[in-house]
Order: sequence, then structure tokens, then C-alpha cells
Amino acid sequence: MANILVMNMTSHETRVALVENGAISEFFLERSCERSTAGNIYKGRVLRVLPGMQAAFVDIGQEKAAFLYVYDVYNKHEAYMQEVDADAIEDGEIPQSRGQNRHLGPIEERLHQGQEILVQVAKEAIGTKGARVTSHISLPGRFLVHMPTFDHMGVSRRIEGEGERARLRELVNERRQAGTGIIVRTASEGATEQQIDEDFRYLTTLWRDILKRFETAKAPCLLYEELDLPLRAVRDLMTDGIDEVIVDNPKEFDRVRDFVQKYMPDDAGIVKCYEGLDPIFDAYGIEIEVSRALARRVWLRSGGYLVIDTAEALTAIDVNTGKFVGRHSLEETILQINLEAVREIAYQLRIRNIGGIVIIDFIDMERASNREKVYNALEEALAKDKAKTNILKISEFGLVEMTRKRVRESLIQSLCEPCFYCEGKGYIRSRQSIAYEILRELRREAAIVRGRKISVIAHPDVAQILFDDERGAIEELEGMIHREIEIHANPQLHHEQYEVYTNDAMGN
Repeated sequence: MANILVMNMTSHETRVALVENGAISEFFLERSCERSTAGNIYKGRVLRVLPGMQAAFVDIGQEKAAFLYVYDVYNKHEAYMQEVDADAIEDGEIPQSRGQNRHLGPIEERLHQGQEILVQVAKEAIGTKGARVTSHISLPGRFLVHMPTFDHMGVSRRIEGEGERARLRELVNERRQAGTGIIVRTASEGATEQQIDEDFRYLTTLWRDILKRFETAKAPCLLYEELDLPLRAVRDLMTDGIDEVIVDNPKEFDRVRDFVQKYMPDDAGIVKCYEGLDPIFDAYGIEIEVSRALARRVWLRSGGYLVIDTAEALTAIDVNTGKFVGRHSLEETILQINLEAVREIAYQLRIRNIGGIVIIDFIDMERASNREKVYNALEEALAKDKAKTNILKISEFGLVEMTRKRVRESLIQSLCEPCFYCEGKGYIRSRQSIAYEILRELRREAAIVRGRKISVIAHPDVAQILFDDERGAIEELEGMIHREIEIHANPQLHHEQYEVYTNDAMGN
């Protein structure tokens, strides 16, 4: 089946889906009011240096201060010759240090409050956390990624031919300035010397312009803004494996086509304007998959299902047999369900863009050989994921602990908000519990207020409990406090909300 890049664009929202072999492998969303900041470069001002955390907060003009870790502070007098992950950087990650160069001084010797510094957003603000920034700049082009603060030369592992790798390495090394870094992207495979030259000149000129703006700009200030989603998707996702790019907005189609003609003239013919009557995401079956990716329960074809719960610290995925009963032995049934679940889990992690710690609770398997089969299948399925993952072996309880690189908000964070009714808890107190709480409140009110009558206003569901199931308790309480109790239903109230008052309090 064809590999297609599908773009749904309106004035307020852009959605891009990469469909590979009939299944969505990547989904991106960008709204005009919430433009992504990942990759943007700012002139920032240090607000506060935290020696205890070896980090600093930097004002880059956003609502929340950005977080800068000590090993991401660049100093032109220090050498940065560490290894970087070429494929991760090609896929849009900003290079971040992970504890290298430990001989460097503490952050209080490297930064001070009020200092103006050049930083790039490595991770945009997610939830309650501000953006994470780095001084190690990464500028992506069509064929190359320029890293002016790293002394490193890398070639994407996806370019497999040794002869081609050697050719590209030689071309880039001839042009690379000492002390700077270049990553050769997958799209460079087969690129001409002229194309490499043009990309290299564009990136080096862009870096000089950013430095010039840094000298004159007043902090905090945006110095460089990453491409918007449609052009970024074309630049990063449009490889030799893409058969078509379908755009449903005629004006945006012209812009995307012009960009492709400028940077990828050989591929301009695969950019097409959608002319169907149905909405483009409906026509390609994407809308239903996005809705499925928001569900807590995901059904497997066999009749089993996954339950996916995301909390603040981690995401838990539970595998269940559901309606599937198998044909032979219990162990074979469990193995079959777990292997099917592996494929779906890898798919859901990608389409939902779930990051951070993930705990997978597979159905318990008695045989160690079966646990090994499931682990190997998971490892193989995740190998196709562009986001970096680390997996631990399956425990005896059937649990897998893993991490997945988090760069942007998950699909649920992008499309949903906490329930205003339960305030994100995922549950509310039962009607019975609220009814008993009202009975206790009536006892307290009767002891401190005057009046011949006490009134209760509650949600209709709770009021019904007091009218019917607890009618005896109400009559018993009326006898104890020697007052009449009236129950009123108000559908405008929250399920857990109620009011207790006396007729005196109402001015009667």
C-alpha cells in the first residue's frame, strides 16, 4: 500500500498524518493559538540560578520560565566532542547533554542572574512544566543538520550503503568548519554535491544571521522561529518512501508545492490538492483512528483489549483477554493475546505520542520462553519508532518497564482537558456517599442554627436517594431535631454539591 502524507488545514488548525501501509504511523497537530515552540531560538535572560539543582530558570518571553540544565550551558572556550545520536537529531530532537563533560564548573560559576544568553527550546512547555532549553543549537535543513556548538560529524544510520556513507562524509568534512558539527540526514542519500553545498551555505548563513540579531536584540526576544507544521512535516517526513502528499487547502497547497519545488524539485509532482467531497481525514480513515486513540479501552482483533491510563508520573497499559478464549491450551491463548497486544501497544505509543515512563502489564505467562518471545516482539515493534525507547526485560509478574522520549505534548494533552466535573480525578463520589454526608450536615446545622424548618438543595440524583432510599433516615432525624426537613432538587448543581439552610436564613 502507498505511503501518504495527509494534511488537513484550516485557518485555526493544521493536522498532519503520515500513513504507512494503510496505518497511521505519525500524527501531528498545531493550532494557530498554540504554535509549537520546539526548535525556536531565543535571546533569554537568566532569572535565577539554582546551585542545589545545578540548573537555572531563563526568561524567554513565555508564560513560564524555561529550565536550563548545567550541562546544556555552552561556553565557547570549552570543548564539546561528545557523541550525539544522529538519527534522533535528524528526527527533530535538539541535542542535549546527559552528564558528559563532568569536569566543567558548577552552574553558579557559568551563569549569573541577569545574564543574557542564546538558547533553543529542546522540549516545549508540557502541562505545569516550562520549556526545557539548551545552549547547544541545532539547525535542520533538507539534507543536513548544523550544530555550531558540537565538534561532531555523523551520518544517519538509515543510509545503509557504505559507499554512499563514505561519499557523503567526505563531502561534508571538506566543508565543515573545525569545532562545529554536521549531521547528514537520510534525505541526503543520492544528493548531488551542489545540493549539499546549497544546504550547507543556507545553514551557515542562517547561523550568522542569528548571531547578528543576538548582538542587537533586547532580551527576551525570539531570534529564529522553526517552520510551521506543514513545511516542517515536508522537510522531515518526505523521504523516498513517500508516494503522495495530499493537501486539502488550495492556498496551503500552493505554499507546500512551492516549498517542495524549491528544496526538492524532483518530488514536486507528488504534491497534490485534495478534491474529494468528504473531509480528507474521513476519506483516508484517519478521523476514526484519532478518535480511537483517545479512548481508554482499545479492542484487539481477537477480542482481547488494552486499557491505557495516563497519570502524572507514568502511563500504565493493561492487557486483557476480553472475549478471546483461544482454541487449545491456556498458555497458548495468553501468548497469542500478548503478541497481538505488542503490535497494538507500539502503534498506540506512536499515534498518541506517549512519552516518559510506561508500564505494560502483560497477561502472566508461566514459560520463560514465552516471556522472551513477547519481549523480542516488543523490541522489534518499537525499533520502527522514531522516538528513542529503552525497555527492561519482562518480570515474573508479566510487567515491562520502559521509557519513551518525550518531546512534545501527547495526543490527549493536545486534544483534551481535565474534566471540569471530576477535576481530572476520573471519578466522583457516589450518590449514597453524598446523601449520608448531607444527613451528617443536617445534624450539625440543627445544633447551631434556629428555625422551624431546614431545607436541602441537592442534585436530582442525590435528592432521589434522600426521598426514597433514605426516607426513613430523614424521618428519624426530624424526630431527633424536632424540625421539618425539606428536600429540593436542582439539576444545575454539581453531583457532589449541595446547600443546607433554615427558613430563618432565607429571611422567612
